[in-house]
Amino acid sequence: MKKIKSIEEIINDYDNFIIDQWGVMHDGTFGYDHAFHSINILNSNNKNLFIISNSSKRSQLSIDTLPKLGFKKNSFINTMTSGEMIWQLLKNNFLDEKNKKNCFHIYDEEKEDGLDFRDGLNFNFVEKVEEADLILACTPFVKLQPIDYIPTLEVAYKKQITMYCANPDFETVESSINNNIFCMGAIGEIYKKMGGNVIIKGKPDVSIYTETTNRINLEKKRTVAIGDSLFHDIQGANNFEIDSVLVKSGIHKDINKINNLIKNHQITPTYIIDKFSI
Repeated sequence: MKKIKSIEEIINDYDNFIIDQWGVMHDGTFGYDHAFHSINILNSNNKNLFIISNSSKRSQLSIDTLPKLGFKKNSFINTMTSGEMIWQLLKNNFLDEKNKKNCFHIYDEEKEDGLDFRDGLNFNFVEKVEEADLILACTPFVKLQPIDYIPTLEVAYKKQITMYCANPDFETVESSINNNIFCMGAIGEIYKKMGGNVIIKGKPDVSIYTETTNRINLEKKRTVAIGDSLFHDIQGANNFEIDSVLVKSGIHKDINKINNLIKNHQITPTYIIDKFSI
C-alpha cells in the first residue's frame, strides 16, 4: 500500500477510473469541491470514468441525482448501482404472473424512492415476514437498530427465506449527524452468519464491475477503483483483479484501524489517499 497525496500522481498509469459515490464524491447531500476538480481533470485527460455505487436506488435515479450534487451526467460512461443489479435480477427471475411470490420489503418509508423500487417487479408485497417467500432488503426501517431485526431474521431463517440485499454496504457517511450510519448490508451480514441465504450483486461481487464496464474493451491493467470501504470498494477491486485507491475521508478515517483491518482481513489497497483530490 503506497501513500499518495493526489490522484495526479497515478493519472498517467490508468485509462479507466471506477469511482465510488458516498464518502468519495459526496456526503449524500453535497458534492465535495475536491471531487469536482478531480473529475474535471480526469475528463480533460480523456479518462474513462465509471460510477459503481452500493446504493439501493435504481441506476437512473442515481444518474438524475448527480446534477443536484454538482456533477455532470456526461462526465461518466456508465453509472451502476447495487439496487439496479438486484432489481434486474428479481425482474428476470420472477416472471410467473399466475404464481406470484410473496415479498417482504424492508425500506425506509421516509425516503421518496422506497416504494418506487417496486415498480415493474412481479410480487405480492406482504406486511409480515411469516407470509413471505423472499425478502427484499433496500434501506433500514426508520428508527430500528440492527439488533431489532433479529426476531424477523429468526422467522426468515426457520422458513429458509432468501434475502436479496440491494445495498451490501455495512455503513456509510451521514452528513446530517456527522457520523457513520449502518446500511442494509449489516443486516444481510447478520442473516448470513445465522445461516441464512443472502444474495448481493453490488460490491464486492464481480458482476457489478463487469456490467458497468461492458461498454468498452476494458484493459484491467489500466483500470483503478477509488473508494472508501475496505470491505466493498477495495475487496471488490481485488476480486475484479484491478488496482485500487482507499480514500481515508469516508468510512475509514483512522490509519491504525485501517492497518489492523488490512492485517486481519487480508484486504489490501494499492494506494491510500486522504481524499479524492488532485
